[in-house]
Amino acid sequence: MSDEITGWFTGRLPADWYDGTPEITVDRDQIVVVGTLPEVTAEEGGDQSPQARREAEHGRLARFREDTREQRMRIAREAEHRFGRKVAWGATLGDTTTRFTTLSVPVMTRLRQPERLVLDTLVDAGVARSRSDALAWCVRLVGRHTGDWLEELRQAMQQVSEVRDRGPEAAAG
Repeated sequence: MSDEITGWFTGRLPADWYDGTPEITVDRDQIVVVGTLPEVTAEEGGDQSPQARREAEHGRLARFREDTREQRMRIAREAEHRFGRKVAWGATLGDTTTRFTTLSVPVMTRLRQPERLVLDTLVDAGVARSRSDALAWCVRLVGRHTGDWLEELRQAMQQVSEVRDRGPEAAAG
């Protein structure tokens, strides 16, 4: 399904929005589309101080967000109807990546006391505002430090899905 969604967005998005193909991330709840915007030119502040360049980049990101809002909303409605998932948007320019909209989905989990103590320590230390925030922080940290392994695991799961789709039921139908 991820390939279908990526293919659909690749064909549906206006060619002048992003430099190259946007990164499209799909999970059970959401599709996130993040593309790279054209670099800031010298006339736009690209050859000024690093601070001025950064401000020019933030301005370009804000302009892109406003200028494409109606069209992004229309494309998102089409995709939500077609794929049954919410769509979030973002853009990258220079060192800055901005996500315009994102879902925060509740996830139920049961933790024993040792795991709860880890979360409570993060809350008590001011690293997180709540256990929920602490758990999200932990997940981001694990994702950052095991990214390659997680990507390898996702690829293996994709291969299993492809083999399953070619299984006896698929051949008989």
